[in-house]
Amino acid sequence: MTADTDQQRRGPRPGTDAAPLPARPDAPRPDGIRPEDSGSLDPQESARPGDTVAGAPPRARGALGGLRRPLGVGVVTLWLSVIVLLPLAALTAEAFGEGLSGFWAAVTAPTALAALWVTLLVSAVVALVNAVLGTLVAWVLVRDEFRGKRVVNALIDLPFALPTIVASIVLLSLYGPNSPIGVELNATRWGLVVALLFVTLPFVVRSVQPVLIEADREVEEAAASLGASGWTTFRRIVLPTLAPAILSGTGLAFARAIGEYGSVVLIGGNIPRETQVASQYIQQQIEIDRPLNAAAVSVALLAIAFVTLLVLRVVSSRTLRREERDA
Repeated sequence: MTADTDQQRRGPRPGTDAAPLPARPDAPRPDGIRPEDSGSLDPQESARPGDTVAGAPPRARGALGGLRRPLGVGVVTLWLSVIVLLPLAALTAEAFGEGLSGFWAAVTAPTALAALWVTLLVSAVVALVNAVLGTLVAWVLVRDEFRGKRVVNALIDLPFALPTIVASIVLLSLYGPNSPIGVELNATRWGLVVALLFVTLPFVVRSVQPVLIEADREVEEAAASLGASGWTTFRRIVLPTLAPAILSGTGLAFARAIGEYGSVVLIGGNIPRETQVASQYIQQQIEIDRPLNAAAVSVALLAIAFVTLLVLRVVSSRTLRREERDA
């Protein structure tokens, strides 16, 4: 055996520049994976046309999102236009059909002013009562445990599900001329108040209830441990937290009360300048073929409701900004 043959058999000597022979293409790796099986491990080699690599901007998805945004805005605008804007525009055009002077004359008619005054007065009383008793009901439902609590909690939403005309029939049966309890509120303003209290009950309760659930009770316990009375703790700690929710629910109750019709149509009596509310006046003007007067009073009610909701939105925004600054 020659020296060259023996050197080839033993391999390269240490310290020399000779490199080992290249491995065969089909030889397995030390981990047992053949080269033809490892192609899927490389994301650049395994990626197919149209696939998005992790970390790369999804161009197709971005283009689709850019298409969906204008489409969604267009659908929402069309829906609101058909349901809200077009009817309001038609009503406003009818109210100003004889110009500003005709609108003003229709709104300031003695019977129209009386109906608006009764509506605003009764709605304000209902809103104030709801602010107090609605907060109390929410407090009891959140902080107290008693038998039948779930039933009471479910009954709060009953005015939302029950047709308001059914409420008017029930109230007339209870407080009408043949009242089984001897309380007759038919054709009185107190009857209007009771009817409107029924239909606006959930607004303050459902506005205050989640705030009470999320309130930090440790602060109240700390105040009590420092000697503060229950009323002081409520006035200085709990009430500032609940004030935005109480205001929001009260405003919604007021806005609902000024436009209510079904619950007062029977128990109210519809007496002009006494118990006739704006919604009943509008129906009366339609029946005697005076659509201009009905549209004018309707626009006045819409303006009052809009101002109420705008004030609520402004107050809510300021409260939120104040809380963010304090945080």
